[in-house]
Amino acid sequence: MLLSRLTRPQAVAVCALPVVALLATAGLAPLPFSLAQPGLTANVLGENKGTPVITISGAPVRKTSGQLRMTTIEATGPDQRVSLSDVIDSWFRTDRAVMPRDSVYPSGNSVKEIEQHNTEQMQESQNDATTAALDYLHLSDKKVKVTLKLADVGGPSAGLLFTLGIIDKLDGNGSGGDLTGGRTIAGTGTIGTDGTVGAVGGVALKTQAARRDGATVFLVPRAECSDAKSELPKGLRLVPVTSLKGAVSALEALETGKGSVPSC
Repeated sequence: MLLSRLTRPQAVAVCALPVVALLATAGLAPLPFSLAQPGLTANVLGENKGTPVITISGAPVRKTSGQLRMTTIEATGPDQRVSLSDVIDSWFRTDRAVMPRDSVYPSGNSVKEIEQHNTEQMQESQNDATTAALDYLHLSDKKVKVTLKLADVGGPSAGLLFTLGIIDKLDGNGSGGDLTGGRTIAGTGTIGTDGTVGAVGGVALKTQAARRDGATVFLVPRAECSDAKSELPKGLRLVPVTSLKGAVSALEALETGKGSVPSC
């Protein structure tokens, strides 16, 4: 046989050729991953691209201080090529994450279908946020109209922050003060019409985006505490929540110094 006629170094070199060729091919081939990084944040109490995020009619609206910043991640597009070298580079960076593409985008859908899906999720999230907030304040949606607008953002992960923003604009902390206590509060989480807060993913990147944009407190779904702590920026306090009532109570306790503030 050919290998029996070769010296050991020569045989190793010959055997290594197919492996090198395989790695080279893998390095060039597209992989089923998306690469994510910290994305934009937006203060739901203010404006986004010149348009108020929350507009309310049918009830008195408070002038607020402080900020409630929803957070996002930015991921490579569903049709964008991701190679092995891209994955390896991102794997060793704390400001990047490698995620299965199917966990970011619905499998098998076109770019247009994915955009429509994300838009529909955002609209549903906004409707649920309005219902949860008005129910919490015992207000009727027949008398109070809430309009939510946030350009270029899709998905349901801003639900909790939308809900808190509506409550802050209508009622503050319930005693004449701001729900934020004048702080820059950031966070993430879906919201159910019953006030249940759900997990969203990407929280380790979202905490980085929050701290970058001045937040000192981050509201995180309790189920994602460990992920949020994995790359937690210095100066950012995690406050885990499972419900709207719990989130409001935690913010009130932060402001007044009375009561307990949960921690991860």
